[in-house]
Amino acid sequence: MPHADLIRDQFTRQAAAYAAAQPIKNEEILQRILAACDPQPNDQALDIACGPGILTCALAQKAKHATGIDLTPAMLDQARKLQADQNLHNLTWIEGDVTHLPFADASFTLVTCRYAFHHFHEPFGVLKEMKRVCQPDGRVVVVDTAPSREKADAFDRMEKLRDNSHVRALPVEDMVELFAQAGLPNPKVETLRMAGDLNSLLARSYCQPGDDVRCRQIYEESLHEDRIDMQPRREGKNILYAFPVAITVARNP
Repeated sequence: MPHADLIRDQFTRQAAAYAAAQPIKNEEILQRILAACDPQPNDQALDIACGPGILTCALAQKAKHATGIDLTPAMLDQARKLQADQNLHNLTWIEGDVTHLPFADASFTLVTCRYAFHHFHEPFGVLKEMKRVCQPDGRVVVVDTAPSREKADAFDRMEKLRDNSHVRALPVEDMVELFAQAGLPNPKVETLRMAGDLNSLLARSYCQPGDDVRCRQIYEESLHEDRIDMQPRREGKNILYAFPVAITVARNP
């Protein structure tokens, strides 16, 4: 199955549950992301792979206009519901492939991507597209899982079991290097943890047969020695975790 179809299949199945998940909706983290984005009243914002539109709508509350683009129609349906709930009108939703953004050069002053880079086979190409559509002196912001380099391979093996559209999570050093290669030098980086629990995470995931059991076993094996950089700890019949996340921000020269 082509990778785009894997993504569309996964997030069509989990669209509503993903949009409602407490870690994804976490207001404190959202406010930290917004502070890093620093949206201004005259900003034209673009949120790529926008999913259920949580960041897009938050940007629209502060910017002149926000556009969200995503590959999965079911996710955009969730985004439109959120827009209606928040009574926002300065938003545009587009179904499309973020590897070839359907916008002219320098169309936006703020370009963001939240929790999606680990799905991209060619993250460099996506970042170059983000830079291309961003005006000079505009901001490019990527928020994504960021395991330590020494634990990244184990982290990726675990995540591929949970979500077969996962490709690779970039450690902070790799993301900074990717920004430099894309012509976005000296980005600012902020790190944080996104907490949740394994039972809820697996309940909203659509693993291949048996992969949920294998994924849970990896968490069990990491309780005493955190091999996956998730800080797992047992709580009753559940396991709590904390995803490593990095917010990377650069000005477009």
